[in-house]
Formats: sequence, C-alpha cells, structure tokens
Amino acid sequence: MTGIIKNNEGRSSGLKIAATDESGLTWQTIVTGSTLTAVAGRAYWINTTSNTCTITLPGSASNGDQIIFADYARTWGSNKIVIDSNGLKYQGAEDTSPVEYNTSGQTLNIVYSGTTKGWIPIEDDSVVEAPQQAPTQKAIFGYGFVDGNPGVSLTNLVNSSGVVATDVTGVGTARYNIAATNYGTDKAIFAFGYTGSQVSTSNLVNNSGVVATDTTGVGTVRSSPAGAKYGDEKAIFAYGHNSSSGQLNVSNLVNSSGVVATDTSGVGTGRNALAAVGYGGDKAIFAYGHSGANSSISNLVSNTGVVASDVSGVGTARYSLAAASYGSGTGIFAYGTTGSNVAVSNLVNSSGVIASDVSGVGTARAGLAASGYGGDKGIFAYGDTGSVSSLSNLVNSSGVVASDVTGVGSARAYLGGAGYSINA
Repeated sequence: MTGIIKNNEGRSSGLKIAATDESGLTWQTIVTGSTLTAVAGRAYWINTTSNTCTITLPGSASNGDQIIFADYARTWGSNKIVIDSNGLKYQGAEDTSPVEYNTSGQTLNIVYSGTTKGWIPIEDDSVVEAPQQAPTQKAIFGYGFVDGNPGVSLTNLVNSSGVVATDVTGVGTARYNIAATNYGTDKAIFAFGYTGSQVSTSNLVNNSGVVATDTTGVGTVRSSPAGAKYGDEKAIFAYGHNSSSGQLNVSNLVNSSGVVATDTSGVGTGRNALAAVGYGGDKAIFAYGHSGANSSISNLVSNTGVVASDVSGVGTARYSLAAASYGSGTGIFAYGTTGSNVAVSNLVNSSGVIASDVSGVGTARAGLAASGYGGDKGIFAYGDTGSVSSLSNLVNSSGVVASDVTGVGSARAYLGGAGYSINA
C-alpha cells in the first residue's frame, strides 16, 4: 500500500483520523493487549496504559507496504512498544534485536522499501504529552498548629514569584496534622487532620485560592497522612495515623471534581508524618514517615492511582518533612526530624528515583509544608524549629534550596500546602 500523509494542522503527525485516512490505511480498533501481529495497509491505536506491547511485523512485505502505530493514551513513555521485524530488516539493520519506542504521544509510520533497507520509519515524531497540562503558578498554605491555639484554619496565598501573603481569615474546621494536594489542574484540597480528635473532613480550594466550607469526611478518620496529584487531574491521600488502628496504609483517591473516594486497601508499610509529591508528569510518590521507627521507604503511585509496594529507603530516615514539585516532572523532599530537626533534602527524578542526601540549607525544622509554584519552582514554609515559625525557603527550577526568607503570616506548624491556578 502506498500513500502520502498530508499536513493536518490539528495534529503534529499530519494524520487525519478516520476509519480510512488519506494514506489509504484502515484504522483498527484500539489495541490493549501485550502483543499484536500487524498487517500491512492498516493503522493501529496502541494503548499501553496497563502493559507494554510487542508488535510483530509481517513476515513478508512488498515495496510500499505501510503501517502506522499511534500512542492512544500517551503512555508509551511509561509502557513502551517493542517492534519485532520478523526476519526482515528495519532501517537497514538485520532482525537481531527488538526496536523500542518509548516517547509518550509518539506516532510511528513505517513503509517497506525492499530487501536492502527493509522497513523505514518515514515518521517517528518525538513528542511530549500533548496537549501539555499547564502547571500551577500559585500556592496556598493552610491550617496548622499555633502556640496557645492548637488548631487554626487561616491560610496564606503564595504568588507566582514565591511571595507569601499575609493571613486570610480561616474557613472550615480549625485543625492541624492535615494533608493537602492539587487536583483538577488548577484547584487544591485540604483533608483529614486533628481537632482534638481525628477527622476526615475536607475543604476544596478554587482556582482563585478561596477555601470552601467543610465537606463531610470520607474514609478512615486520621491525622498526618500525605497527599499528591496523579494522572491528569486527580489526587490521592494515603497513610496516616488513627487513634484506634494505629499506623495506616489505606488510601483515598480524589477525582477531577475534588470528590474523595472511600478507602482503598492498604499497600506498603503503615506510617504517618510522611510526605508525597507528583513526578513524571502523571505519577506520585509517598516517602519517609514514622512507622514506630523513623523510615525512608517510599511507595510509587501509578498514573491510575495504584500504590506500589515498598521501595528500600534512600537518604536520612525521618518524619514530619514536606515535599514539593520543581522543574519538569521532578520533586524534592526536605527537612523533617530524626528526633532532632534536620535540613537535608532529597531530589526525585522523573522516573521516581530518590537521590541521596543533599546538605541542608536554611533552618532545620519539622512539621512544615511545601508546594510547587511559578510553573517550575517550589517553596517550603512554616514549621517547628523548637517553636513555631513562618520562615520560607524557595526552590529553583534545578532543585536548589535557597536560604531562609523572613516569615510572613502567623507562625505555625503541622499545616498543609498545595498548588492552585494556572494563571500567573
């Protein structure tokens, strides 16, 4: 089969999506399996959300035979496709080893040229997740423990330059040992915590940074869980402590409308006072915490919200730390206590691998909060230095933590922080 792929301004690959496109190829139903035997003259949507896919090309071909493969769910970066050229050459190379494609959003358009060069990609565009989700530009810190007033509900907004604003009068039940995360692209949610007893109450934050009144709690009441964004617009809260059950490893998913789901059975070591952050564009990681002893273990979360088993710890085992996103698909864990406050940090790459300790910058403290801001930077703020503080430390787009910035707003600890708004 032959044909010309004409330009189509609606898609970078130039393909017109139809039952039969202008190349003359017929588009097949979506492939979700781990194997596919391809047929010349066809085009395939390959959905690797749940697994890699090994594609076997035809065992015989004629000059001009054409096949197209397209990343249906933009997950080839997580679960690749493998091309087995089935005895024929591929770009002039003998069929001695598989060919892999592992870029999310990629389209592979191959044409058979004859025995000398075999199958040749006339299009294997390298693209990132598209359309790209706009990063959050602002942040909000809320709730917490204040000396002489254990639980508060006040908040402090952070602009796209990392400047913390003065206190905003609190909304919702005053509490501390709370968790917070971004959801729905440009909004945030605070949930769980301690008011004198543990709760599962949540409060949504709109894309203007306005905190809503209490939403009746869902899931096991607990204190000191952690939360992070995953997928395109969803979030997850997990772990924490319950006064009756002790250390927990249950999780609760949050949909793109901010609705918290019921408990999901636990995976990994139950612990509290840990931290969590998104990585890789659509996944998350929970790490560190207290399980009866200081911990440095971590648990990855897939782009469908599934929590994985424990990964052996890297860096100083500690708890009551915080984590923020920075750069593109990367994160940072920092501060906390081992019994003594520390200021070390640990970077997380776009594959969810935690690096060894980086020497501390800024005042060592525990019970602080953190968030991404400005699209590619992060901020750590507040915390317990021996007394509650309002200090903050900015993180640049390379993951470098800056020295202390004089505090703004009520000094407090054991609060939450999250990103909101895609507008600077």
